[in-house]
Amino acid sequence: MQDIFAGIIPVKKVGQTHIWYTPWDFLIRWWGIEEAMTDLCLRPEMVHAAYEKMVDAWMDELDQFEALNLLSLDCNNTRIGSGGYGYTSELPGKNFNADHVRPINMWGCSNAQILTSVSSEMHWEFAIEHDLRWLKRFGLTYYGCCEPLDTKADILARIPNLRKVSVSGWVDVERAVNNLGDKYVLSRKPSPAIFVSWDPDEARKQLTTFTQAAKGCNFELIMKDISTLNYQPQRLWEWAEMAMRVVGE
Repeated sequence: MQDIFAGIIPVKKVGQTHIWYTPWDFLIRWWGIEEAMTDLCLRPEMVHAAYEKMVDAWMDELDQFEALNLLSLDCNNTRIGSGGYGYTSELPGKNFNADHVRPINMWGCSNAQILTSVSSEMHWEFAIEHDLRWLKRFGLTYYGCCEPLDTKADILARIPNLRKVSVSGWVDVERAVNNLGDKYVLSRKPSPAIFVSWDPDEARKQLTTFTQAAKGCNFELIMKDISTLNYQPQRLWEWAEMAMRVVGE
């Protein structure tokens, strides 16, 4: 590959970078959504046992990656969680050995999208409390995806190394900023539905509403989960240019 791409792009060998750790995404496919949600109440011990088994599997894999020296840094142009790139000056951290990357030098992540409608207490009990075994292994962590987390700041605060939180299109923006804004980087995901029937004025309004509410906070804007641009790809880069102008303003 170095010969093929010589003079065009450098080629370097890397190992496993950022790991998308989401036990619930797998469990609901095997279990069924209605069945799993019902069993939170009817068979909670079974849910705990199944989830803990999933965590064990991920931990065993991570142990193997570390023991075999197969990990590579993700504090670069690697996507972190469901957000943006992993650039940060805080990783890989102190006492870093470039010849042997460890989880503590990397970003961790987790989410539990299917628990959108459960209480903070149940979200903690059936997801994050188990996830802490995983999350504590990493230098910094990212939490969330599509699930609205604007009402769950209390449980997020119990993740010791949390740096970024997903702010999906289903949150109350004012509440998200008030509850999360001065503690974490807000990873804002506007709804991609704007591209179906492109309305630049509405797109700008959505961006402005958030950026004004989040003034003084640290945030990133992530346009994701795009299903269609209606054969008009220029809508995407028009939105990107608009987002940069709004942030600049």
